[in-house]
Amino acid sequence: MGQPTPARSDDWWRSAVIYQVYVRSFADGDGDGTGDLAGVRARLPYLAELGVDALWFSPWYLSPMKDGGYDVTDHRAIDPAFGTLAEAEKLIAEARGLGIRTIVDIVPNHVSDQHPWFRAALAGGPERELFHFRPGRGESGELPPNDWRSEFGGPAWTRLPDGDWYLHLFAPEQPDLNWAHPTVRQEYEDVLRFWFERGVAGVRIDSAALLVKDPRLPDFVAGRDPHPYVDRDELHDVYRAWRAVADEYGGVFVGEVWLPDTERFARYLRPDELHTAFNFSFLTCPWDAARLRASIEDTLAEHAPVGAPATWVLCNHDVTRTVTRYGRADTGFDFAAKAFGTPTDLALGTRRARAAALLSLALPGAVYVYQGEELGLPEADIPLDRIEDPMHARSGGTDPGRDGCRVPLPWTADAPHAGFGGEPWLPQPAGWASYAADRQARDPGSMLALYREAIRLRPVFGDGPLTWLPAADGVLALTRAEGTATCVLNLADAPADLPAHTALLLGSGPLTGDGRLPKDTAVWLRA
Repeated sequence: MGQPTPARSDDWWRSAVIYQVYVRSFADGDGDGTGDLAGVRARLPYLAELGVDALWFSPWYLSPMKDGGYDVTDHRAIDPAFGTLAEAEKLIAEARGLGIRTIVDIVPNHVSDQHPWFRAALAGGPERELFHFRPGRGESGELPPNDWRSEFGGPAWTRLPDGDWYLHLFAPEQPDLNWAHPTVRQEYEDVLRFWFERGVAGVRIDSAALLVKDPRLPDFVAGRDPHPYVDRDELHDVYRAWRAVADEYGGVFVGEVWLPDTERFARYLRPDELHTAFNFSFLTCPWDAARLRASIEDTLAEHAPVGAPATWVLCNHDVTRTVTRYGRADTGFDFAAKAFGTPTDLALGTRRARAAALLSLALPGAVYVYQGEELGLPEADIPLDRIEDPMHARSGGTDPGRDGCRVPLPWTADAPHAGFGGEPWLPQPAGWASYAADRQARDPGSMLALYREAIRLRPVFGDGPLTWLPAADGVLALTRAEGTATCVLNLADAPADLPAHTALLLGSGPLTGDGRLPKDTAVWLRA
């Protein structure tokens, strides 16, 4: 079984296994139905046994929770639903004592409409300059200042009683900040220092490519370069300043950067900017051997010129869970088009998710594991009257939103609410207890056992670059320089022969009776 991971050197982040904690749904320590820091602290031994190197916490700050905590009122305060700043400091220290570092989530594009700055701006104060307020178009200003659309659907502008409009690329409760203003820049540099001084090892940057807007706020024109609010050149000055702060403390960054242009993407990873960025190509790739290989090769190629490590992600708090996504007939995934009642073969999805876990953990770079993936949780169907995600309402009810991947975790099969704590803030589906961690811990064939063993064995691949080995059509086989292991994944319709090896280290499923690799199965072999 996995052992607590010892603290690594300064470049620990280049090959780390990082576990994402969505606090509200992880574990409830006080029985009120909402996950909290006390619940996380109580489960630190579980995380240590899993073998992860760091924890990335989704926002735990003071928030009205209009967007799951990504509407922040105060980046220096813990929301009372989760605990206190003192508890956060204890959690950071206790995790570090187990060899687990902490990464916090910073939300720089916008704040909550309850933030003191925005409240003062509404009252007509000088803080108005910290946001994007504009008069409307039309005879009486009844039309938005431009045609930008919210990421959550609908216009990106809301009109105030005084007639002016304010910009929000997400929900109306999340007004966008004006990053051309020095006060905004200074505030976030101070926030970084605040958390680095409390012992965090890194910062995940939400919506990292959206901060800077064209000051003219022009209408959107498809194909126009530069984009009016995505990947603006001025943004790199912001991250160079942030990198200087991080370097004072030995801290690291991971950016949420969704960009189709690989050259533009790599610019964020230059040595004086961000350390890493999420790789969404791999996450969104269909279950197809050629396309998976192309995604891996493209990812490594785009990182090579700047010397940054790749990151590998199968799921997070915003996307359909891996088991469900891989269990769909077309095996594809459209981030923006979730649908109610999509047919899913969970047995197929589970088999593929197990194989995908071994593939991702064999690749060079860092791996992120979203809470519950190690339990093989599927996407949950949330009753309409319990959906909280604003994406559902903003879509007119056509998009189920992201709550299905945020259902509170099952810990104890025979306990009320599957051991989560009090009655969960989102309902757990019938049969959720069958995925409970305590039950899986006793089952050597469980998803939890697979993740624990894979993370423990992962160092056998070494730290060298990837090399593809000859393989039949539909089969991926790879090894790593300086390593002693090979990963083989079969996506073909027929069982595949294994390459020469001295031992079978780990498999996502059993081999055939004649020792061949079945479809949708992966193995790690000792060369």
